[in-house]
Amino acid sequence: MRIGELSSRTRVSRRSLRYYEEQGLLASSRAASGQRHYTDDHVRRVELIQAFLAAGLSSRAIAELVPCMATPTRHKAQRAHTTMERERNRISSAIDSLTTALDVLDDLMAVNQRYLAKRPD
Repeated sequence: MRIGELSSRTRVSRRSLRYYEEQGLLASSRAASGQRHYTDDHVRRVELIQAFLAAGLSSRAIAELVPCMATPTRHKAQRAHTTMERERNRISSAIDSLTTALDVLDDLMAVNQRYLAKRPD
């Protein structure tokens, strides 16, 4: 399939797909005319990239995982595990910070509600 079909199937812009290639996250084969060609495996790869990006991983971190996704070896798996562990810790820390912010906001909302209940217009 060509880039337009991959874009349609994944709902990812052509520009983003080209960016993924530039960053080493995705590799296409090329026709003699220079057109990019993709397979169903590329659809799954783009979906995985999107999931990682949605989880807050940077394209650099994802690029560290790509070699393990393409052709895994013990060494690549160990490097990928280190990256995944680092990113998991970062996400866990972000969740802790968001939970704290949510608790503070809930407390402020409760104070606000008590104030509003005392002050009828």
